[in-house]
Amino acid sequence: MIEVTRLNGQSFILNALFIEKIESLPDTTITLSNGKKHFVKEPVSDLIQSITNYYQQIGLIKLTQKEVIEDE
Repeated sequence: MIEVTRLNGQSFILNALFIEKIESLPDTTITLSNGKKHFVKEPVSDLIQSITNYYQQIGLIKLTQKEVIEDE
């Protein structure tokens, strides 16, 4: 889960596993796998860092890195 801030300043928690894409249009737009869109204040680079940190916390990145190493 990552914390993001709506354009009106209200923060909320978003499940990063459901993020399909992130765009800068010029506001940062997060599209979820169900099609719902959220417009947030955070820049794309900050969201990528937050998502990466979340994946590391739940062990998802370690699994991906391990598979790549084993496939080489």
